[in-house]
Amino acid sequence: MTPARKKRLGLILLMVAGVAVGVGLVLKSLDQNIMFFFTPTEVMSGKAPQNKLFRMGGMVVEGSVDRPGDGLTVKFDLTDNEQRVTVSYAGILPDLFREGQGIIANGKLNDSGEFVAEEVLAKHDENYMPPELAEMHSEQENAQ
Repeated sequence: MTPARKKRLGLILLMVAGVAVGVGLVLKSLDQNIMFFFTPTEVMSGKAPQNKLFRMGGMVVEGSVDRPGDGLTVKFDLTDNEQRVTVSYAGILPDLFREGQGIIANGKLNDSGEFVAEEVLAKHDENYMPPELAEMHSEQENAQ
């Protein structure tokens, strides 16, 4: 091999190594920031990670919301109509939070199997319609 070819081969190998290191760093960063979603059935079957952040979604069980003490702590059960998981949250709940409502909670499982939420997100009703549009819609139905 000529010295020019050796130099080109060295540069190509250096570029490939640089790209490989860059891809490795990006994948490691994504792995640390990715948050998986689990249902209560998957959590109860042991598929959810222990002591690692993940999302859990389901419906708030009717009659399960409990506010022990005077603080902002609230406990409630979340279900996917198969299994229930108790969720504990310390903070202000969203305005749309209520029993029978679908929610998504971000948090971790503790050692006793209780989900400790860091954030609770209430889902909007898919049938929501702005009042003006609902009024126009009802007027059109009455006209027919």
